[in-house]
Amino acid sequence: MIDESQTLPAPVAAGVYNTYTGAELGDQAGTAIPTAAALGLEPPRFCAACGRRMIVQVRPTGWSAKCSRHGVVDSVDLDARR
Repeated sequence: MIDESQTLPAPVAAGVYNTYTGAELGDQAGTAIPTAAALGLEPPRFCAACGRRMIVQVRPTGWSAKCSRHGVVDSVDLDARR
């Protein structure tokens, strides 16, 4: 049984699309991750589930990203899973 508290929200979960480039993961371009994102300095910009561009709000304490189809994810929620 899957523990719901350990699963990631759809916008950032392992999906079909790269959360930083929006490209499909099977594509050559979809495998590249920008350096700032690899260092943890950049929030995800695209939904992993559908590839749509998300509305991203960057705050001094973190970020939040909203997919029109899959909802909102906040960096505070992800910090609890580390």
